[in-house]
Amino acid sequence: MLSDPVILAVCAGLLGLCVGSFLNVAVHRLPKMMEQQWGNECAELAGQAVPPAERYDLILPRSACPACGHRITALENIPVLSYIMLRGKCAGCGAHISARYPAIETLTAALSAYVAWHFGFGIAAAGALLFTWSMIALTFIDLDTFYLPDSITLPLLWLGLLLNLGGTYTSLPSAVIGAAAGYLSLWSVYWIFKWATGKEGMGYGDFKLLAAIGAWLGWQALPLTILLSSLVGAAIGIGMIVFAGRGRSAPIPFGPYLAIAGMIALLHGPALTRAYLGPL
Repeated sequence: MLSDPVILAVCAGLLGLCVGSFLNVAVHRLPKMMEQQWGNECAELAGQAVPPAERYDLILPRSACPACGHRITALENIPVLSYIMLRGKCAGCGAHISARYPAIETLTAALSAYVAWHFGFGIAAAGALLFTWSMIALTFIDLDTFYLPDSITLPLLWLGLLLNLGGTYTSLPSAVIGAAAGYLSLWSVYWIFKWATGKEGMGYGDFKLLAAIGAWLGWQALPLTILLSSLVGAAIGIGMIVFAGRGRSAPIPFGPYLAIAGMIALLHGPALTRAYLGPL
């Protein structure tokens, strides 16, 4: 049944709904977990005792309404459907629930279905789904906090290299060069910009994300990824200045644009590269 691209896409879309629900948790909790870890490490370095804290990770405690503490039941946690049934309000206190939750679930489902349809049943589709889910999580975490967690970018980099041992997306030499070139290219831009202006233009998480994209897609995809991310970032940045009144000096996370460009390169990179560079 899964050899039928339509059935495969539907199954992947349903799986994407469930994963999207989990990604909502990850987007909210991972930055808090990072900040808690940093606080504990700072306290230890200062010789201070770290008081025991309740477990807080991606599993516990159970999701609850931030306004009233109402525990989210299983029926209230069905992706998209529960939001519609609850009319976007908490069942306990009626507080508004952000529409971003069902939006992330819907986006994850749609991209998962398309990725499965594009690659067909096999290891390439399974890896591409993991890549897609990681890009979604990184995008929204970076938008909220300007963080790109190592707990996502570094495993993603190593997984890309492992998958390309068998040439799933590119050859292993291309993947290794892509990982190194992806990191060093933005690292170089960072230091040149800092030397010229005395300011930091981007974070180290951006280097690691581009390295991960290079590890998955090879060095050939890097020019396209950098070009697309720059174009998307410039378009959105100009739009925010013109239509939202955002100041030119306001910081803009670069991770989401790298993630969008990485997704485009994953799905259509070879065709786009051939269109502007010719065969490599």
